[in-house]
Amino acid sequence: MTDTPAKYPQLPPSYETAQKIASGVLADPFAVLGPHEADGQVWVTAFDPGAMSMAAVMDGDEHPLAAVDGGIGVFCGPVPARKPYRLRGRNAAGETWENEDPYRFGQVIGEMDEYLLAEGTHQRVWQVLGAHVMQHEGVPGTHFAVWAPNAHRVSVVCDYNSWDGRRNPMRLRGSTGVWEIFLPGLAEGAPYKYEIIGAQGQLMAQKADPVGFGSQHPPETASVVRDITGYGWDDGKWMKHRAVENAHDAPISIYEVHLGSWKRKVDEGNRPLSYKEAAVELVQYVSDMGFTHIEFLPLSEFPFDGSWGYQPVGLFAPTVRHGPPHEFRDLIDAAHQARIGVILDWVPGHFPTDVHGLSQFDGTALYEHADPREGFHQDWNTAIYNYGRIEVANFLISNALYWLEEYHVDGLRVDAVASMLYRDYSRKDGEWIPNKDGGRENYEAIAMLQRTNEICYGEVPGIMTAAEESTSFPGVSKPVDAGGLGFGFKWNMGWMNDTLDYIERDPIHRRHHHHQMTFGIHYAFSENFILPISHDEVVHGKGSMINKMPGLEGEKFANLRAYYGFMWGHPGKKLLFMGCEIAQWAEWNNNAQIDWAATEYKTHEGVQRLVRDLNTLYRGTPSLYVKDCEPGGFEWLESNDMDNSVYAWLRRGGPDDPEAVVICNFTPIERSGYRVGLPHAGKWREALNTDAEIYGGEGRGNLGEITAENTAWHGQDASASMTLPPLSTIILVRDES
Repeated sequence: MTDTPAKYPQLPPSYETAQKIASGVLADPFAVLGPHEADGQVWVTAFDPGAMSMAAVMDGDEHPLAAVDGGIGVFCGPVPARKPYRLRGRNAAGETWENEDPYRFGQVIGEMDEYLLAEGTHQRVWQVLGAHVMQHEGVPGTHFAVWAPNAHRVSVVCDYNSWDGRRNPMRLRGSTGVWEIFLPGLAEGAPYKYEIIGAQGQLMAQKADPVGFGSQHPPETASVVRDITGYGWDDGKWMKHRAVENAHDAPISIYEVHLGSWKRKVDEGNRPLSYKEAAVELVQYVSDMGFTHIEFLPLSEFPFDGSWGYQPVGLFAPTVRHGPPHEFRDLIDAAHQARIGVILDWVPGHFPTDVHGLSQFDGTALYEHADPREGFHQDWNTAIYNYGRIEVANFLISNALYWLEEYHVDGLRVDAVASMLYRDYSRKDGEWIPNKDGGRENYEAIAMLQRTNEICYGEVPGIMTAAEESTSFPGVSKPVDAGGLGFGFKWNMGWMNDTLDYIERDPIHRRHHHHQMTFGIHYAFSENFILPISHDEVVHGKGSMINKMPGLEGEKFANLRAYYGFMWGHPGKKLLFMGCEIAQWAEWNNNAQIDWAATEYKTHEGVQRLVRDLNTLYRGTPSLYVKDCEPGGFEWLESNDMDNSVYAWLRRGGPDDPEAVVICNFTPIERSGYRVGLPHAGKWREALNTDAEIYGGEGRGNLGEITAENTAWHGQDASASMTLPPLSTIILVRDES
């Protein structure tokens, strides 16, 4: 057990105090080590277990420090004045060395930062905590600060001190629970950890920095000093207008990417792309495909590849798997210069229990709940954050702001929100603790999410947040002041489940499940929805998108093309996981790249071309996106033709935008002479037909246009008789010429 903080007026220190220094259990090392005055005399006390002798060097003069009895590496002696000095040591072999004394430097954290940290309201904790390369009192080095309020001692361990926790114990900053130290001469690139003596006097496993900006490459687990200042951004034009690109009335089509497996350098050991390579190859591809945004599966540092990043340890560190922080900025900068937004998956719902991570960080349940009924996630064997602890909530909120401010990220998609909202999520009776009112809602998590959205939208103009929320929790994308959670968008998981269940069925049975495709409209405008076909739908035995489709090979491709047409014509922003756009046969495998060779075949290349053209049509047709989140932008033309499995609807934009009409035929039977109501007589352009030969179809349709006549139908003043190819979607746009 360490001793309690105390004053040490005795100089030289007593042998008992020297033993505590040498054994690394002195609670307040700055009270003894470094320069101190007693009776008008300045004394310097130093510790170096490898030294046989030690001297303080001032202005070139050497002032010997006497060894405290016992030869345990503690030295103390008088010096002429209290001014800068260096320590010169000599070992038994006669070797000498000279270095700055960390204990001669004053505090770095200021009073206002200390106050805000203690209050749990510091919005930018990364500016204070973590490892910061700086000049302090005229000397270059790195300042370290970490929150560990129940620890008896915290030390930085690294090559600088031979990973010996006795040598650089830190200073505790009052009631903040924050420990700090400046290590002079320590530069960027140095790996480090924190060695902690816990609340019960136990020596903990060495911990990575919760606010570290870099990490070693897994399976190594140390944090790495990274200077994240001074990047020269070239995305000013994008940043000024991105609010328009992220708005509810914007065309938002998201390409979801697992960067580790999008493309690999097969001839270089099958390695993944670097951030700099992705800044060229991925950005060019996404731009060519017409997507408006890239969404990355989590890129904050994580120890296990198989978690895909959803069990992060280093929330403030871009994973080193693809390069250092500035190179991650290169990727974002390149995307912005190509007018592509960047969304990061963000995981505030849980964290892994790896010993070098947040779990039992200072010997207590600091970041997590102590009670497993609140603090352990049974589905993922992870720890759940204690959202009711203000410092923990502040840590998470600040982390969200960090990615938006420091890396110019345009949005955050928050993972597993449902698991945060409900105390009984995936738990049986008796396995959870009700809230103060006896209910299942997690008030503390709700408050944290609301505050995150308030701060992010308030501090960083033009960004967007989206929630993966799988229940019917009300107001997910409503403003906080209106009682909502404050997200900009919500993933429409109900739409995804219903429509995939329908499209996977043999067409002969679809008539009995007709309204699975229409039900989503009943709630389509209750939230600001994104329609997601995400990574979760093409892994763990669920099959790839093309393999979900029924029928022979040609029918599978026709079904998939028709489904994508349905999706792009449906109200809601779009999200498609990588590989789905080329209809690869294999499930997603995070250890291998997309099956790019598939695009050598006409059917696969046709689906890829279709997705590109759907994005182009979507972005160029305001009626398909301006009112994605408003009921006034949608009207059913035909929703009840279950015998033919036909659906038709009207999309409207602004008053001057030409309307679009979407017609889907989900049977393998051509419907000739099928009449569809239209709001205007005259010519309508067949803007897209998923059965076109360029997409791998048979080229059946309406020769590029139809002419509507003044025959009322489907509640419209005009209508047209047309051909609906088998298993197809047609999108018509009113011709204004």
